[in-house]
Amino acid sequence: MAQLNFLLTRMPSPLGPILLLCDAQQRLRALDWQGYEARMQLLMRRQYPRDEVVMQARTPAQGPVAEALTAYFDGELQALDGLALALGGTDFQRQVWAALRGIPAGSTRSYASLAAQIGRPAAVRALGMANGANPISIVLPCHRVIGSNAALTGYAGGLQRKQWLLNHEATHAKKPA
Repeated sequence: MAQLNFLLTRMPSPLGPILLLCDAQQRLRALDWQGYEARMQLLMRRQYPRDEVVMQARTPAQGPVAEALTAYFDGELQALDGLALALGGTDFQRQVWAALRGIPAGSTRSYASLAAQIGRPAAVRALGMANGANPISIVLPCHRVIGSNAALTGYAGGLQRKQWLLNHEATHAKKPA
């Protein structure tokens, strides 16, 4: 069993404090909301089942991840696009998470359309589970996935945050000429 050492920082946001988990190379491993640290620890144990994940608290949040998130909340939605990520999880989960990152800011996809997009139209339920196991909220924009009837469906940070993120992106998304 290897020991994985990650740095845990907190940063303010318009939606409350955010927890950031980065490795020594400043790659983002997890992003969640304050009050959800236990969920973050559980997701890390599930993603790295053969390793011991150690989260070392550090303040303040600084570096490329904090800078990109600050820019995102200031309306520069593309600021998250270039962030370096390091993900565990299964091949299927990583496929779903990559598809999430491909949903443009200011738009949404249904679970069914996302399943079809990755070539697994019958895997809607599995896609929902992978979406729910997403360790990097906002950057892997699981908030952009909605129900087939366009209803807001589960979001680990709460539906109010999901609605705020969607409204924020709709307001700041670049509109076609």
